Amino acid sequence: MLPLSGPRPCDLAKVVTVLHKGAVVGLPTDTVYGLAADPMNQEAVALLFALKGRPAVKPVPLLAASLEHAARFGVIEGAALYAAKTYWPGPLTIVVRRVTGLPDWVGDPEVDSVGLRVPDHPAALSVLATSGPLAVTSANRSGEAPAADDGAAQAMFGARVAYYVPGSGAGAVPSTVVDFTGASPRVLRSGPVTWEEA
Repeated sequence: MLPLSGPRPCDLAKVVTVLHKGAVVGLPTDTVYGLAADPMNQEAVALLFALKGRPAVKPVPLLAASLEHAARFGVIEGAALYAAKTYWPGPLTIVVRRVTGLPDWVGDPEVDSVGLRVPDHPAALSVLATSGPLAVTSANRSGEAPAADDGAAQAMFGARVAYYVPGSGAGAVPSTVVDFTGASPRVLRSGPVTWEEA
């Protein structure tokens, strides 16, 4: 068990191992403290939804360590590419077309889109660089306030989450979400990035 005070190292190898086994881990980001799962593992994604009490029709965005990693899941071009190069790493989620061949539980297959972001948080980037892109959502039950840090998330979810990466949600505000799948960009959720300023 991690100490309650002082430096709290993250066992990166263990985090990646449990993720690849289909477990959910707690992950600090530059916005809120999150819950993360392997997006290519259907059971892991289902567990993520179950922990949240989140409707399956509400897709979970993917966090990646870099633009190149994010592009494995979505077609990032035009205005979306400009946004990614301007605001990543940072609190902007872009919604773009899914790449061909993704399973139905990744993104929103009905409109063929996926939300992508590169967070500006060292612990998150370390995990993501090793694990690959992850499905990440705020650490809370749907409709409730997000957990501020790993301690609050553990109090909420306990042993149902396999590992809690130490840290807190640096910004405490969810990311801005902009949809680039239409004729012009459309803000789906306001947040730290004001898209109109771009």
